[in-house]
Amino acid sequence: MLKKFRDLFIALTLISFTTVFCSCSFSLPWIPAPPSTNNSTEPITEPSIEPTIPEWTFPSDNAHPAQPLPDITSVVTEAMPSVVSVTTEMTVYDIFNEAHKQTAAGSGFLIHSEEGDEGYIVTNNHVVQGAKSVRVELSDDRSFPADVVGTDTLTDLAVLKIDATELPYAHLGNSDTLAIGDWAVAIGNALGEGISATHGIISRLDVEISVHGNALRGLIQTDAPINPGNSGGPLVNISGEVIGITSVKMAAAGVEGMGYAISINSAKPIIKTLIEQGYVSRPWLGVALYTVDPYVAAANGLSVNEGAFVVELVSGSPADIAGLREGDVIVRFGDKKITNVDDIVQTIHNSQIGQKVEITFFRGESSKTVWAQLQESPAPQD
Repeated sequence: MLKKFRDLFIALTLISFTTVFCSCSFSLPWIPAPPSTNNSTEPITEPSIEPTIPEWTFPSDNAHPAQPLPDITSVVTEAMPSVVSVTTEMTVYDIFNEAHKQTAAGSGFLIHSEEGDEGYIVTNNHVVQGAKSVRVELSDDRSFPADVVGTDTLTDLAVLKIDATELPYAHLGNSDTLAIGDWAVAIGNALGEGISATHGIISRLDVEISVHGNALRGLIQTDAPINPGNSGGPLVNISGEVIGITSVKMAAAGVEGMGYAISINSAKPIIKTLIEQGYVSRPWLGVALYTVDPYVAAANGLSVNEGAFVVELVSGSPADIAGLREGDVIVRFGDKKITNVDDIVQTIHNSQIGQKVEITFFRGESSKTVWAQLQESPAPQD
């Protein structure tokens, strides 16, 4: 039996060796052919290989002269004086429901109008949201308490006001002229340790990302290093002009150089409105919504797997007057199919105050249609 097993093993080994050998490609040495046995008198010619381009050379170094690197120092010198550190204080509660004071750091920059209005500071909504008190420190080390003039959650923008004079102001640029590869400098109160600057390039334009369920659109992506505390600070171009407001950084394992800023051109009308009335008026339906997916549908016994689930409804709102109820799932708003909350939020904001809109929804197994007349969004409550 052992002999049969050994013979079988040898046979399999030989088969394996033959298979490997045949599957490989070998370069064998050149072996001259045996002398010809015929009596032909035709001369034997050797093959001749000629270069396809006889005198090929690399182009001259002067064909594309190197461009000088930008002077980052002058950019920072121009822009940094208008940048401020923002410190907020808020009340938080621990697991025992005991109140504690908590401070947080952010950034902002000073702006003014043609009329010379002083003391306005642009920052992010999330920097001051929920704050009991706000304080700013200027580049000349002066420190002032700040009032919150207005905030807008949807665009993550806020405006503060300090009572001060002789202030350095930022110069606002034109973000519509940006191109991928343009130099950019981010200035802000990184890690709450004072104003610092980092530089990079514009990596992408007109970017859309979702932050805590809120979609931010028209963003500028940059690889300039951004850290906690930079939020609300300016992203400036090579001329020292503000072309964006630092807002979000992508923080995940293996992800680097993905920071986002709100373009200054999209921010200007929001900033103006916040200064004038303290909030942004938009069309309003009066519902709180949640995105429906197969899991949500199964957990709530819904008859559809996508749409916007009505979880709360304001009494007397357009939705209430139209006949919507908590538990309904909106699947169409006007001519727009609704698959998630972002779909309906953007469609409402693209509508007009006073506009009548047809809404299709599911209530249980039944599909229903109502008409709602959008109202102006109410002022935020203090």
